[in-house]
Amino acid sequence: MWNQGTAGPESVGSTQVHASTAQPNTTTSRTVPQSMDGHHVNARSGDATDGQSADHFAEYDPNYGEFPQGHFYDPDAEYEPDPEYAATLAPDAARQRRERIGPTGRPLPYFPIPGPVTDHGPAKVIAMCNQKGGVGKTTSTINLGAALAEYGRRVLLVDFDPQGALSVGLGVNPMELELTVYNLLMERRMAADEVLLKTAVAGMDLLPSNIDLSAAEVQLVSEVARESTLQRALGPLMSDYDFIVIDCQPSLGLLTVNALTAAHKVIVPLECEFFALRGVALLTETIEKVQERLNPDLELDGILATMYDSRTVHSREVLARVVEAFDDNVYHTVIGRTVRFPETTVAGEPITTYASNSVGAAAYRQLAREVLARCHAE
Repeated sequence: MWNQGTAGPESVGSTQVHASTAQPNTTTSRTVPQSMDGHHVNARSGDATDGQSADHFAEYDPNYGEFPQGHFYDPDAEYEPDPEYAATLAPDAARQRRERIGPTGRPLPYFPIPGPVTDHGPAKVIAMCNQKGGVGKTTSTINLGAALAEYGRRVLLVDFDPQGALSVGLGVNPMELELTVYNLLMERRMAADEVLLKTAVAGMDLLPSNIDLSAAEVQLVSEVARESTLQRALGPLMSDYDFIVIDCQPSLGLLTVNALTAAHKVIVPLECEFFALRGVALLTETIEKVQERLNPDLELDGILATMYDSRTVHSREVLARVVEAFDDNVYHTVIGRTVRFPETTVAGEPITTYASNSVGAAAYRQLAREVLARCHAE
């Protein structure tokens, strides 16, 4: 007979989370609740041995952000905030546990696991945008898309950066491509099906890109309604997908304006670092201009804190300032810094498949649930 042993708290980012593992016991039996993604739900229980409580702790490697086989991290499990970090959020540590305070310093809502869908479309278009490079746009595009696909949504990723990083991150060599999103933009008779690529993730497709796309910014200048070119190209695909996620280039040029014109929502990945924070005001101005002049349906869905490390005062201060300035426009989900993300780029697959049991994978699953919850709340 097997039962779930005590889930020991382990430090992850700014919080301590509970990891659980099965332990043999001949006297009692418990059923371990399972979530749809295979993670233990609220995995915290205890068994008494000779009148004493026995704690079983998972060996968590903070460098890799991963629990060993048989141990699972569930972002919906009970949070035990790190006492030192909790003191920066509120004077009462007990309140942190009672109200389940997240890394942003706000009470962390429960984001339910979404149910399956039978019909797909019309797509919600999300632009992953920040004019600063290296803040996690491409990583977030890949892993958010993969997590949404895990939950049964049909997803199209659009590589709208001439560097082709999104394509590389999904195992595609941009230099070997004959047709890319550039051809879809510039050739009127080009059908999207001729450019689409299937990815290794079921339910997730890709419109790839390479250096050819850099020429589009010059060639589009003379086009009529040049800012709406991508919107027109994506039109025939809207009914086939639930989400279209556009990975924008790190600039506020014509390609980015095209992405914002085509989008319903903007997600701004923001590295928890001061120089990344400085550029957000300029980006929000650009979003407001596109709202006024080109796309009144566009809205800032949220700012996503990435590369967060609660061990540094600087990360905590930057995150606190972002929450102070943007309040509810900041996602509750925070993406921590881990070496697993660059490893997934080399492997050419999302973290949800490369390291499915990692904290990074769990964070993007939680982000997917938060995105879906925000969409359903509208």
